[in-house]
Amino acid sequence: MKIENTKAQMRKGVLEYCILSILQNGDAYTSEILSTLKSAEMIVVEGTIYPLLTRLKNAGLLSYRWEESTSGPPRKYYVLTENGGMFLKELNKTWSNLINAVNQVTSKKTKDE
Repeated sequence: MKIENTKAQMRKGVLEYCILSILQNGDAYTSEILSTLKSAEMIVVEGTIYPLLTRLKNAGLLSYRWEESTSGPPRKYYVLTENGGMFLKELNKTWSNLINAVNQVTSKKTKDE
């Protein structure tokens, strides 16, 4: 088993949550979302993010708008919907619970504890 495959699967499991979290800070276009994810070492390629954005949009968690660009074609800006905001609040709770559970399971205990 290759460790890189497991690491990639772990990152993929939280990508939707990360995208929604990025958009809670304001509208963004795909390049901005990718840049934020890459700077956080959530290695993502464009071919991965477009289907995720479409799935989130189709689920009513995101919408988008077109905006003219001074440096090329119009850009599609993604926006967190009201439903997306409520969904994200639930994911924040779940994420907190998951972190606590994983830390509990993976923390090293001494024999005296």
